[in-house]
Amino acid sequence: MDTGNVTAIKDPGERARAANKLIDEYQAAISELSDVRRETLRELLASGMSQMAIADMLGMSKSRVSQLLSAGTRPERTFLGTAKVTVAVGGKLEAGKPDPGAVVSSESFSAYETLAELARSVGLDATYEVVPPPGNVHLNRANLIVMAGPRLLPFLDQVMAADPHLGYLHDDSGWYLVDKTTGTEYRSPIDSGEAADYAYVGRLPRPDGKGTFLYLAGIHAPGNLGAASFVADNIADLHHELKARRFSVLVTCRFDPKDRRKILATERLTPLYRHEG
Repeated sequence: MDTGNVTAIKDPGERARAANKLIDEYQAAISELSDVRRETLRELLASGMSQMAIADMLGMSKSRVSQLLSAGTRPERTFLGTAKVTVAVGGKLEAGKPDPGAVVSSESFSAYETLAELARSVGLDATYEVVPPPGNVHLNRANLIVMAGPRLLPFLDQVMAADPHLGYLHDDSGWYLVDKTTGTEYRSPIDSGEAADYAYVGRLPRPDGKGTFLYLAGIHAPGNLGAASFVADNIADLHHELKARRFSVLVTCRFDPKDRRKILATERLTPLYRHEG
């Protein structure tokens, strides 16, 4: 819808709602393009161009270039999204209740809080939703982060088939991660009594082919928090290396044996696998 179509709406209430929606869409687009411009200016500077040369190329003053470089939000925000981020968390039914509702683990909710704080630090809002069993999460939307393994979100097992390097497998001992490139299997240390877990972090294609979403999936609940902590601790490097391109990586996390919501350390298990380009 353009401004002419909005002006032609006769009902004042409907016209106001349409105008408000269009303003939000334009503001989001302007914000995204401003971030792209700022990051591109920094790339030009890194390539050896001076601010004066950039100003001449763009037909603006050197002071305006300096202003653009210093203003705005952190460029790594685009690793998460361009507007309010939705974190969809796989839930399970509460046992022992006549009318159980879907709940998430305390570790997974802490993971959401970690991501929400990260989003706010780069200039984005965040909200979350619980995906109840059987885990039918709506993937065809922008600015989406999905969190939970294929045990709670079975459809994600099919979506992960698009990853040529990493994935989840299942046998009689439970779910585990595998590096398809090397053939290495990663079974959670939790299953052996250790205070550590493994997780998948990646950007996968939406089923409609119109974008991607971030996917964080620990083998167990502490792995979800470990994955979120890994992204929070490394977002600048991840953005520098990947931008919004598809990728995947396996990470390990160590947590406090007395409090599984306290992550002590995270690190990569595999390279950052790029899926395209």
